[in-house]
Amino acid sequence: MEIKKSAKADLERGKGLSLLLGLLVALSVVFVGLEWRSAVTQAQAQEKAFNTQDVEDVMNIEDQQKPDEPEPEPQQAQQTEVQLPDELKVVSNDREVIKPSFVSVDQDKPLPPPNIPLGTKNVQVDEEVDQAIFEVVEEQPEFPGGMEALLKYLAKNINYPESAVDNGIQGKVMVRFVVERDGSVSAVETYKSVDPALDKEAVRVVKTLPKWKPGRQQGKAVRTRYIVPVVFRLQ
Repeated sequence: MEIKKSAKADLERGKGLSLLLGLLVALSVVFVGLEWRSAVTQAQAQEKAFNTQDVEDVMNIEDQQKPDEPEPEPQQAQQTEVQLPDELKVVSNDREVIKPSFVSVDQDKPLPPPNIPLGTKNVQVDEEVDQAIFEVVEEQPEFPGGMEALLKYLAKNINYPESAVDNGIQGKVMVRFVVERDGSVSAVETYKSVDPALDKEAVRVVKTLPKWKPGRQQGKAVRTRYIVPVVFRLQ
């Protein structure tokens, strides 16, 4: 049995036309894409060129507005002119010349103390040491014959006051004095009192003491303070 085909149902008839239309559409799309990309690139190039040109114009304007600074002129050394007299006058030797007098601004101020030489200062220091009174020294002063001889001298030379005898007053008066560098006794005073009459007699007796052996400090005789008891006792 033979198969009959309808002309309307033939699919091969429009195949070539459809292919051509597809190719045309594809080419149109590609062309449009290329044209758009070219336009964007051209616009960016123009914008870049515009910006560069603006910067150059601004720089040119600033350069034109900046005035040219004048170069500093070299300074010339100042010269001082000295005028000499036209004529030199010779003064006679017989003519009196007034000498200028100079007054110091410090003439009314007191003068400072003179400098003391080193040797003089040492002498003053030695004098101060010699005048100092020592309470304790390396070698104590000594009465000729020792303490026993001192007590015998005091007992032998004391005159008991009658007022103290009548009132029955007795006791021990402490007398303080200074043994000088030459051994003599000075600055005698009462250190511990008992009675005015007894105190007075004790001071009198100590003032009559003969010279002592002076006290010594570092091998040198010095003024030394000393205290002795003067005993008053009724028999």
